[in-house]
Amino acid sequence: MSKPSKKKAADFSDIRLLGFDIDGVFTDGRFYLSDDGVESKAFNTQDGFGIRRLLSAGIHVAVISGRRSAAVEKRMQELDIAHVILGCPDKVAAFDALRQSLQLSWSQCGYVGDDVPDLPLLRQVGFAGAVANAVEEVRRKCDYVTAAHGGHGAVREVCDLVFGASNRR
Repeated sequence: MSKPSKKKAADFSDIRLLGFDIDGVFTDGRFYLSDDGVESKAFNTQDGFGIRRLLSAGIHVAVISGRRSAAVEKRMQELDIAHVILGCPDKVAAFDALRQSLQLSWSQCGYVGDDVPDLPLLRQVGFAGAVANAVEEVRRKCDYVTAAHGGHGAVREVCDLVFGASNRR
């Protein structure tokens, strides 16, 4: 069950960098592994449109995942996401380096996650988001919990909030 947002739409207008976890956020958390060791994942097309709108509004988008995946690399390349960090053992350090390179404050950054490894980064950013199917511990700590589940429009939901607020600046 989603909790109400602690942030009003106007608060999203400060966001200049929005980061996402992959497994459980861009996807439903499942991946398929063939007998040959080839991994595949399902991505939501509508999420992709949301990402493109953010990029067109000048909002930086990043993905950070603890896992490496050729399928993720391919999809993020298709979406023109420049900041793709995979196989990342320390999401806070990676995001902080990116944030500093873009000369942004933590309050200008947001991140959306779904599981305990995302908590340290979610505690740092100005906007902490969780997908509806995130573990309870993550949902409790976030400013916003999507109505949609990961892989089923959650990314688009957050993109629409941030994009809508960016048009009111």
